[in-house]
Amino acid sequence: MNDSELRSTVVATLLSIAPELDVALLRDNRPLRLQVDLDSMDWLNFLIGLSQQLKVDIAESDYGQLVTLKDLLDYLRARLHQAPA
Repeated sequence: MNDSELRSTVVATLLSIAPELDVALLRDNRPLRLQVDLDSMDWLNFLIGLSQQLKVDIAESDYGQLVTLKDLLDYLRARLHQAPA
């Protein structure tokens, strides 16, 4: 999966939780939960959705480091490259 496909998957999953989101306003280096106004349950559902979509384990202990869209994309990219083919 290339970077564009990964970003598209993340944004589509985010839109499934927050359909009112204006994707054009997303900034890679701003806290994602604040940009989208996600409460903790929505955030958890978003991360679970990503995990299921991408077939990547997102450890609960790693949630704290997933602050910005860039953090999330970097994290997922690294996990995708670690996954067995």
